[in-house]
Amino acid sequence: MKKTYVALFVLVILVGSSVCASATTLNFLEVMTNPERTALLKSMIAEYEAMHPDIKINLISPPYEQSDQKATLMLNTMQPLDIIEVRDYTVKQFVNNKKLTDLTEYFADWSDAETLTGVADLAARTVNDTPYLVPQSIFIKALYVRKDILAAHGIDHTPETLEELVEISKKITNPAKNQYGFAWRGKSFEIKFSDLFGSSYVEDFRNAKHIYSEDETFFLDPGYKEGMELYATLFKEGAPKDAINWGFNEQINGFVSGTTPFLIQDPDAIPLIDKLLGPDKYEVVTLPVGPHGFTYIDYGFCGLGIPSYSKNKKEAWDFIQWMSSPEKNGYFNEHYGPLPVHTTTFTMNKHFQGRHYVAFNQEMNDPETFVFITYDLASEKWPGWAKIHETDLQSVLLGRMKLDDALQKWADYWEK
Repeated sequence: MKKTYVALFVLVILVGSSVCASATTLNFLEVMTNPERTALLKSMIAEYEAMHPDIKINLISPPYEQSDQKATLMLNTMQPLDIIEVRDYTVKQFVNNKKLTDLTEYFADWSDAETLTGVADLAARTVNDTPYLVPQSIFIKALYVRKDILAAHGIDHTPETLEELVEISKKITNPAKNQYGFAWRGKSFEIKFSDLFGSSYVEDFRNAKHIYSEDETFFLDPGYKEGMELYATLFKEGAPKDAINWGFNEQINGFVSGTTPFLIQDPDAIPLIDKLLGPDKYEVVTLPVGPHGFTYIDYGFCGLGIPSYSKNKKEAWDFIQWMSSPEKNGYFNEHYGPLPVHTTTFTMNKHFQGRHYVAFNQEMNDPETFVFITYDLASEKWPGWAKIHETDLQSVLLGRMKLDDALQKWADYWEK
């Protein structure tokens, strides 16, 4: 009898060893790293591993400031990678370097591809109208409003046009009481706010491929100048003067304190504002439109791709499509902050049925009014552009440079 038990014990050990030996390890590099997000990813990875004991996922989490460089280095030197986070800023580069797998065949057999939102599908097909990634999170902007502050100034409605936004901001601004209208963005990609005004005043912009590129710019269009003049008026008569140096944190602080009851931001601002202010103290509405009945929305995204040289593409895809299901993607973004990528998530996930997400959903489902267009991130002129624009616009607002001169300089910069 003892021999039988010993034999069975040895058999169990051998079988267990065989299972462990046959387990496939997938190396997964994230780039949008922060402690809370990494912990969220690890918890979801653990759930997947529990359902797939033959799969182990090694999450690589470099510091955020170094993550894109880490991704480029690992891909270019063909270090072992099976899943990689791909951003709007990196997808073109990775494709040009032939480091991402064309996912067309995978998409063809993926039923959940049918429920991708329009902007998520655009994100997936950023390069050559070919899906090189499965989007995980979408970043678009809407208008955050402190209706209690507006009501205190006798205003019972939210602005529907950019011109009305400026007029209301001017009406409630009183520097002596530290009261202003708009939470201005002066630093760190202020172009995404100023271009909203300039571009929304150009009628031909609706059919543009990019917000601007070497092939097409709108800086010298009379409408663009009109929109930028309105934006300058908003700063001079409806925003704090020190906001010329404001970044994200200062914008949030101005909004939460009530100093600036209008804020334009992405959905990942919602969890922070809920925590600092309370979810019942503000509203989120669709972006105001320009004089031609539309406004442009620059969309950001992050998704999952498979390195072209991965030896575990089948296993990597299985994990990606699990993470990208309406249920799991909804859970991930509910706890992370951005928008999910499936239309069905907005009907099945109560979090995204909340009133703060209605405006974002409306924007994604009204392409005639809200025109989704990206920057030409693959251009050699893009990397240094944000700083040039920021410096010049500050000079214009401080009276050190004429707007016409800045617009001409920008047009010359982007000219081939």
